[in-house]
Parts: sequence; structure tokens; C-alpha cells
Amino acid sequence: MKTITSRENPVYKELKQLATSSQARRKTGRTLLDGVHLCQAYLDLRGSPVHCIVAEPSLANAEVAAIVERCERARVHVTSLPEALYNALSQVEHGVGVLFLIDTPLAQAPSALSVNSVLLDNLQDPGNVGSILRSAAAAGVKQVFCAPGTAFCWSPKVLRAAMGAHFVLDIFENADLPALVRGARIPVLATSGYADRRLYDVDLRGPVAWVLGHEGQGVSPALLELATQRVVIPHLGKVESLNVAACAAVCFFEQLRQNQA
Repeated sequence: MKTITSRENPVYKELKQLATSSQARRKTGRTLLDGVHLCQAYLDLRGSPVHCIVAEPSLANAEVAAIVERCERARVHVTSLPEALYNALSQVEHGVGVLFLIDTPLAQAPSALSVNSVLLDNLQDPGNVGSILRSAAAAGVKQVFCAPGTAFCWSPKVLRAAMGAHFVLDIFENADLPALVRGARIPVLATSGYADRRLYDVDLRGPVAWVLGHEGQGVSPALLELATQRVVIPHLGKVESLNVAACAAVCFFEQLRQNQA
């Protein structure tokens, strides 16, 4: 294990850039996983990180010590940082001090939609995107396609909200959603508050691609036009509509319910 004590250390400067700059994360194809849960999930589901970074006070924590031991056995570089330097990297308040540097996974894009999928059309809130990924993973969705303008899936906020879902999904950024919908081999369902067809009246006993839209504007008119069906989630009361992450969860688990009935 090495120790870094200077903010001018080139390795630390690289970590600081990745912690604070979305542009740096996209350019380098790397990101940081923050906290015990994400690091353990990555070890269990994807394997070894590029680098393990630990806050010196956290070395006494049993969970962190176990993560460090696994990394060292796998010959991963492990670096400890004084608390002040570590806190400048971490966005988790009062968290247990461990970070992983990882290469952003690059999955081979499919030629056509053929398995349970979700298409995110310009969703801009990282918390919504992360929540949708978490629900998708829990409900058996396999692939996620993000249009340009959608929050970057490998940003710290999305990673924290998804709670490890990234590691069981194939995620594709900057996807051409209209081309995917036109070439789909499965039904493509777009959510819309103005649709005539209720979600609960649609046969979902098979693979489906869900299209979810911008928090305020919804799915774009072009994608609505291309979709196989437009569906609405009925609701009571005076609330105009559901939050897009809640809408996604209802859709995913209604499909799961029908397939387990």
C-alpha cells in the first residue's frame, strides 16, 4: 500500500479531476465508485478495479479492510490518503472512506432491440436516471439506451442513486433512439400522459422496450410517433402525473407481474 500526502501528486491530481469533472470522466473513459456498497458490488459482479483509494482513518473499519485485502490479493494498486485529501475526492457525507477507480464498461451495442430494454429520452436529473437503473435491474431489464442530453450514467450522483445496478446492466450512451425504435424486433411502448391505452390493459408477457422522456416535456413527439404503442398510468387525485422514475418502476414491475402470473 502506498500513501499520498501532497495535493500536487500527479496521481492525486488525476483522481481530483475525475471526482469533479464530467468532461474528464467522459474523455478518459474512467470514473470513481464512492463508498463501501458500490465497491463491494463491483468486486462481486465485475471484478477488480484499476485502483483502490482509502482514507487513512477508514483502514480500521472491518468492511474497508476486507475490500483492501481483496484488492491486494488481486494485485490492485491500493493508496491511502489523509482524511483531508480523501474528503476532497468523495461526495458522500459521513461515508466510510473507500473509492474505486474503474474503467467505464463498454458493452457491444446490439444490432436491434430484442430483450427487455429502456430508452431514456433526454432525462436530465441524475437522481431520476439512477433510480430508473435501479428499478430496471431489479425488474429484469437487460439494456439501457441513453439519448444525447441524458444525464451521464457514470457520474457520481447516478452511480449512488443506482446502488450497483450499473454492474448488471448493459448501458449505451449517446444512442440513436429513433433508429433503435425503427429497427426494433420487440414492441416499443412509450409513456405519455395523453395516451388512450392504460398500462394495465397491455399484454406485457414478452420482451418490451420502454421509452421514458424528459422530466418536464415527456417523450419527444418523434419517438411517440414511432412507438408501437403509447401507454398511460392511470392515477387518482389532482396530481398531474407521476415522477418519471416512479413511472418507470410501475411499468417495469407491471411487466414482471404479468410474466410471473
